[in-house]
Amino acid sequence: MAKTKELSKETRDNIVDLHQAGKTESAIGKQLGVKKSTVGAIIRTWKTYKTTANLPPSGALRKISPRGVNMITRTVSKNPRTTRGDLVNDLQRAGTKVTEATISNTLRRQGLTSCSSRRVPLLKPVHVQARLKFARGHLDDPEEDWENVIWSDETKIELFGKNSTRRVWRRKNAELPPKNTIPTVKHWGGNIMLWGCSSAKGPGRLIRVKERMNGAMYREMLSGNLLPSARALKMKRGWVFQHDNDPKHTARATKEWLRKKHFKVLEWPSLQISTS
Repeated sequence: MAKTKELSKETRDNIVDLHQAGKTESAIGKQLGVKKSTVGAIIRTWKTYKTTANLPPSGALRKISPRGVNMITRTVSKNPRTTRGDLVNDLQRAGTKVTEATISNTLRRQGLTSCSSRRVPLLKPVHVQARLKFARGHLDDPEEDWENVIWSDETKIELFGKNSTRRVWRRKNAELPPKNTIPTVKHWGGNIMLWGCSSAKGPGRLIRVKERMNGAMYREMLSGNLLPSARALKMKRGWVFQHDNDPKHTARATKEWLRKKHFKVLEWPSLQISTS
């Protein structure tokens, strides 16, 4: 059967005439060989606009020219955080009026999608080099070695404010280039502080830290929670402990405490700027 937009003006007028004569949409469709849904759409159009002609889309706007497509594609490639509203304004200044939906559809056809920015640690070049050195140094370590590590960290859980989402235009699998991410720093804002640990065998204890933690508090917390976690996880003899280079972790007193407890500590590169 023909689509609505392909029906002749005569057929559309016939549909309205038969409707006014009291025939049902189903009967009209069978008589004229038109889908019932098409018949209904034409009748509704006639009732609303008193015409059977095809109506242009509401607020029909000019399509973006190839030059305009190139312009907005270059813009979001240089600055992925450009909003659709910004692009609408850019095109309008160039003489083309479009909607934000048109912007989205056009960029999608160029392989660009609006995505939430990935949050990544704010790194200096020295941090990048330290990470690469660490990764290359452990590239050939057997899997069993990593199964014998207890990993730990502290984190602040933010419920609002600095955890707000930003969106960027990017291509598939391009979430990590710096211009597509939001740099973060440690210990900045948030509502509750947590310490936790885990291994390949599962999670260890998760502890809420109610006060600003210092070295002495950290050692006390490890004493009460790290060993019980290792026992619960049934870690093998000689298991390795990982924590980052936070000052309270690398303090001389903490290192001495770990040595006396005979903990093996995984050497860890400096990975992130901290404001603590």
